[in-house]
Amino acid sequence: MKKRYFYILLINFTARFAEAQIQRISLTEVVQQAREQSVASKQAVTSRKTNYWQYRSFMADFKPQLSLNGTIPGFTNSYIQVVQPDGTVSFQSVSYNNSVANLSLNQSIALTGGTIYVQQQMQRFDNFAGKTTSYNGIPFEFGITQPLFRFNAMKWNRKIEPLKYQEGNQQYIASLEQVALDATGLYFDLLVAQVNLQIAGKNRSNNDTLYKIAGHKLELGKISQNDLLQLQMGLLTAQKDLASAQQAAAVASLKLKMFLSSRDERELELEIPMEKDEFPVNPQLALDQAFLNRSTAISFRRRLLEAERDVVQAKQENGLNASLNATFGLSNQGSRPGEVYKKPQDREFVELQFTLPIMTWGRNKARTEVAKANREFAQQSVEQDKLTFEQEIFTQVTLLQMLQKQVKLTKLADQIAANRYQIAQDRFILSNLSVTDLGIAIQEKDRARRDYILALRDYWQSYYTLRLLTLYDFEHDSRING
Repeated sequence: MKKRYFYILLINFTARFAEAQIQRISLTEVVQQAREQSVASKQAVTSRKTNYWQYRSFMADFKPQLSLNGTIPGFTNSYIQVVQPDGTVSFQSVSYNNSVANLSLNQSIALTGGTIYVQQQMQRFDNFAGKTTSYNGIPFEFGITQPLFRFNAMKWNRKIEPLKYQEGNQQYIASLEQVALDATGLYFDLLVAQVNLQIAGKNRSNNDTLYKIAGHKLELGKISQNDLLQLQMGLLTAQKDLASAQQAAAVASLKLKMFLSSRDERELELEIPMEKDEFPVNPQLALDQAFLNRSTAISFRRRLLEAERDVVQAKQENGLNASLNATFGLSNQGSRPGEVYKKPQDREFVELQFTLPIMTWGRNKARTEVAKANREFAQQSVEQDKLTFEQEIFTQVTLLQMLQKQVKLTKLADQIAANRYQIAQDRFILSNLSVTDLGIAIQEKDRARRDYILALRDYWQSYYTLRLLTLYDFEHDSRING
């Protein structure tokens, strides 16, 4: 009695240990793991961070910039040349410190492309040879730098950079959907391999059983030697198929674990995912959501804006270019820092610089025409890409709707083939079916099972592809936000 109880405990422990070595996982869980821990998903997160900080850097350029710059110390001890009143040069020894500190507040003006600033400056000069110290300062100064008749890069950046930021955000969401699609492909690669392994294992077992039964039938004279040899060949083929299926399953399992960045050494056992309840997909809604959500659709607008910007830049840089620099402030000097702020004097500066091309031998016109040609090419390219974009959406909607029906048909065919094989096997055992007909039933059973799994794979890949192409969840009627 004790011995029997010991064997029962040993069997239960062995079963639990074998179960512990298996990780059962569904398609939903694999997709979730891929989104959270795969290298591809982490790269997508990193790209989103980069995109965010690049946009933050761009926006900061249009906010006031406070900076402190200067030269402390500015020591010199050397011989320098000094031009004399008669035009000759005399070399004299100098030893001094010339330190400058400047505090400025700058603000870019996107509307005009100029810059305004307010600054304060203090300069100290120490003449070590003469043992004197003097100060020169600007207590206050307001200035403006304004390009005239020139290309305003800031104005165009204000239009283009937000689109780039939106592109990056939507590309992040698309990257996660691509991760889901890639994970689905690897999941079904392993599932197909495991189903083939199950089929191969069952076929080997069935062929072994049928071969033994056939041996008894041969002794009774109910089948021929040729039928027995045919079953023996079927058994050998099943054994080879089993070894091949084991290798394919091991490779597919390794690829899936690598994609998931999983270090779990347990053997994966995948669930067969059922198809979702049939849900309608409006092609026009899919197209509208794709244009609303996809980074590709945003890039259409960006590319046209960039092409238009290049034309404007070519035109404006080929004509009169001028720049206005003007400042108004106060300045003073003295032997002490405080004297700089006592009754300072006006300080004004106005400068207008210009460049006017007179003879360029057609270079400026050529640059403008090149920019116009590039704009025309961009328009044509975007138009073609839009047509391809729309066709891709409509094709995918049609494919998903077809595959929703295809899965149901192959599932029914799988059930029928499995029942037919069971009947054929029973009839063979009762000597009511030939070996050839039994082989046909086996082939139909295996083919129907594989067709069902492959139909499921096509369905789920089409499902996630449509999500990727539209960034829209048609099942729940909502946008995908990552």
